[in-house]
Amino acid sequence: MMNNYSDFIELLRNKLKYPLPGMQAQFLMEPITRKIELKKQTYKAHPKESSILILLYPKNHKLCTVMIKRPEYDGVHSGQIAFPGGRKEKEDTDLIDTALRESFEEVGIKPDSVDILGSISELYIPPSNFNVLPVIGFSKERPKFRIDKIEVAKVLEIEINEFLNSGNIQEKKILSRRNMRLNVPCYYIQNEIIWGASAMILSEFCEIIKQLEP
Repeated sequence: MMNNYSDFIELLRNKLKYPLPGMQAQFLMEPITRKIELKKQTYKAHPKESSILILLYPKNHKLCTVMIKRPEYDGVHSGQIAFPGGRKEKEDTDLIDTALRESFEEVGIKPDSVDILGSISELYIPPSNFNVLPVIGFSKERPKFRIDKIEVAKVLEIEINEFLNSGNIQEKKILSRRNMRLNVPCYYIQNEIIWGASAMILSEFCEIIKQLEP
């Protein structure tokens, strides 16, 4: 299926026009940390609108996507694996513009090279009070990545089939921002733990892909 990615891209584009798996699929990879944060919230300020880009592109005749490792810093998402993206700014027309702008700034993906296929379900992230819209795009060619070293410590190029491999879905111990060691569901790929919001987004995306298979 992934070798014939042109047909797959059109199937995916059409699938995204229909009702999505949504929270039911996202919650399969929900960490206990998110549940704790939601339970502790007594007041929720208006969430900040943001978006990320799941860019699909061919590499070595396989369909891949790009994720980034955040640098270590004094913040809630320090060192985590994420998709390129960020907060909506005043100059952004919409959240698609946000995803494209942030992806260009962080890893050099040119907006005019991206064919937008659609989006999947929004996800609320309690620690940062962000509402995130995952935008799905396709590039006919592998991007020439240019990394913003302030925003990005490392780029990971991952075959989509890696997310579909059940052996890569595991539980791992992480150190929470409250210095607690907790087991979380994750995708363990390239010796990296992909957990939290990224894993929840991937869970829904993978469910959509599985629905395309005959």
